[in-house]
Amino acid sequence: MGHPGIIGELAKLGIKVAKSTVDKYRLRARKPPSPTWKSFLKNHITDLASIDFFVVPTIRFKLLFVLVVLAHSRRQVIHFNVTEHPSAQWTGQQIVEAFPWDSTPSYLLRDRDAVYGSAFQRRVQSMGIEQVLSAPRSPWQNPSVEWLIGILRRECLDHVIVLSECCRRRLPTEDRRARRSDFEPFALPS
Repeated sequence: MGHPGIIGELAKLGIKVAKSTVDKYRLRARKPPSPTWKSFLKNHITDLASIDFFVVPTIRFKLLFVLVVLAHSRRQVIHFNVTEHPSAQWTGQQIVEAFPWDSTPSYLLRDRDAVYGSAFQRRVQSMGIEQVLSAPRSPWQNPSVEWLIGILRRECLDHVIVLSECCRRRLPTEDRRARRSDFEPFALPS
């Protein structure tokens, strides 16, 4: 029943009310809720990649910036690289190297860091990738790459002193080889 009907029924009871009063107390139809962030991640998991930087100090107190590119579908590290001076142009080139040929994802999830400047944004847009920005200071919106960074810190970087940039590039590959050889079945002599 709309407000004319409610005003009419109240008038029959001898109560005079204005349309604004009826609007104030009348229940409104609820809009369907918008999709949540978790449902976005779940619905687009096959078309989604995440990128993030983390910092590694060296023995000489220099800071190395490590870029990690992660595919959400299998939580697979697609690409990583290390630099002392990250820039938008360097970061854009890393995206090109991470997604050669026709392997680009539909969405690229990233934070609002200043290193993703206009050169980076133009490069990503030219590749046909839509950027999805997480809210400021909300690492929980990029959970897979934050999980990976935590694993790298706890399992590798907390136990190693990084000497330089070339040393940092070698660590994850050496660690991966050691783990793979621990679990590979050995061949029995025939």
